[in-house]
Amino acid sequence: MDSSPGFVAVILLLLGRTRGDSVTQTEGQVTISENGFLRINCTYSATSIGYPTLFWYFQYPGESLQLLLKVITAGEKGSSKGFEATYNKETTSFHLQKASVQESDSAMYYCALGDTVAETTGGAEHKPRGNRWSDC
Repeated sequence: MDSSPGFVAVILLLLGRTRGDSVTQTEGQVTISENGFLRINCTYSATSIGYPTLFWYFQYPGESLQLLLKVITAGEKGSSKGFEATYNKETTSFHLQKASVQESDSAMYYCALGDTVAETTGGAEHKPRGNRWSDC
């Protein structure tokens, strides 16, 4: 049995902006000891959307992108799989945090914003805009 501590690596990349809307998140690779605290900073600029919907996605190597968190309302906290992020309109931030990361959390993480448009059926359609990629 290996008694050496596990590590979690986080790599963060900027993908771009659309129509003046963008997200900016921590860039580069971050290595954290297993059971350590993770925080990936994400701030946004939304010039064409009054109140954007904010998202965190993740992607394991060789797999498709998966939604981790979605928050529609300022002040709301989203949580999933031990991760959480709070939509802070005053600081235009949506930082992703996890109190105790595990080796299984190693993945690419993406911060994104979009608008939510009501459809005629009463549902909502996500229109993604800015994206940021992180690899954990």
